Amino acid sequence: MKRFLILQLRPETEASDDEYAAFLRKGGLTEDRVERIRLDQTPLPADLDPASYAGVIVGGGPGCVSDAPETKDPVEARIEAEILGLMPRITDRDVPFMGCCYGIGILAHHLGAEVSKKAFGEPVGAVTCTKAADDPMLDGLPDRFDAFVGHKEAVQHLPGGAVHLVRSGPCPFQMIRYKSNVYATQFHPEADAAGFETRIRIYRHKGYFHPDEAETLIDMCRASNVVWPEVVLRNFVQRFG
Repeated sequence: MKRFLILQLRPETEASDDEYAAFLRKGGLTEDRVERIRLDQTPLPADLDPASYAGVIVGGGPGCVSDAPETKDPVEARIEAEILGLMPRITDRDVPFMGCCYGIGILAHHLGAEVSKKAFGEPVGAVTCTKAADDPMLDGLPDRFDAFVGHKEAVQHLPGGAVHLVRSGPCPFQMIRYKSNVYATQFHPEADAAGFETRIRIYRHKGYFHPDEAETLIDMCRASNVVWPEVVLRNFVQRFG
């Protein structure tokens, strides 16, 4: 049985470990079914073959694809270059891929779409998403569902050849598909209230919100009814695992 490859970008150990545990729990995975690479610690092997895995899952992170190269931390710049270098091997061969939050920026940028801070950023919290099309990854989800988001940049137009799957009022492109097996979400399919509380505390000084708003945002997340997005992750694992 092929394993899933989980690529993580978060340099904070607590955030990275919590995200990894969420991918396992929400996807119905066990550690023996995955290979985890923390890209802040381990460079991506140059000869890595994504087709040798059941699928590739890319987590979120504090970086932005649209930031000017000279403003990026050297490790962040290396990670971005490595993932962008991997994308042709994924999209050309239609390797199963699930990019979460940062992953939609990587995929859209690779496909030639504009990713920027011009419009469609969303503050940290829950947002109501609406299906824009039917797809196996959306099986079992209602037409409208709440999901956790928080992003400064966003996809500005649908990439060529991509299918629009999910939208929200503030952000049109919440989920897209390229070819048959390459997916990306702007929302976090792995996140629940406890996980987002952890991230709010860790990233309170990263510019997503004013630090004084952290406790209010945590209370809002605790009061939210976010239960459906994990179905997307579970569908991905069940379809390709």
